[in-house]
Amino acid sequence: MKRMMIVVGILSLGAGAVMAQQEIAVQQDNLMRSIAKNQYGIIQKMTKGDIPYDQKAVDQAIASIETDVAKIAKTFEVNPKQDVVNATYGASAKVWQNKVDFDSKIPPVQKAIADVKGKISDVASLKAAYTAINERCNDCHETYRVKLK
Repeated sequence: MKRMMIVVGILSLGAGAVMAQQEIAVQQDNLMRSIAKNQYGIIQKMTKGDIPYDQKAVDQAIASIETDVAKIAKTFEVNPKQDVVNATYGASAKVWQNKVDFDSKIPPVQKAIADVKGKISDVASLKAAYTAINERCNDCHETYRVKLK
């Protein structure tokens, strides 16, 4: 009976650790999805004419991206050592193997956002802003994001 309790306790601890790791991976995925929702679901669609230009939506999307980008370094402090179940993209182990370089990719994104914030007034300026921000995002994605499926 005592052995059974010990085994159950150990299994519970192991399951708890796995769930904690998955929770970290989900937080990381949710942050990147929030950025993508604004970057691609709003801004890119407006630049392509898929949805009408809406200044308020643009300003909100830029502000949301700015807020979320500031959370990246902290959100990716811990390597969850697993990907989110059924996710399309995930973080490469390279994030934690070279965290200094990973973190160094964030200020250029923040600068690109600061450079365009408040200067977007039409589709043409939105396209330029989208390109500038997206290029800095891709600087990181090329090395630190992996396609899972």
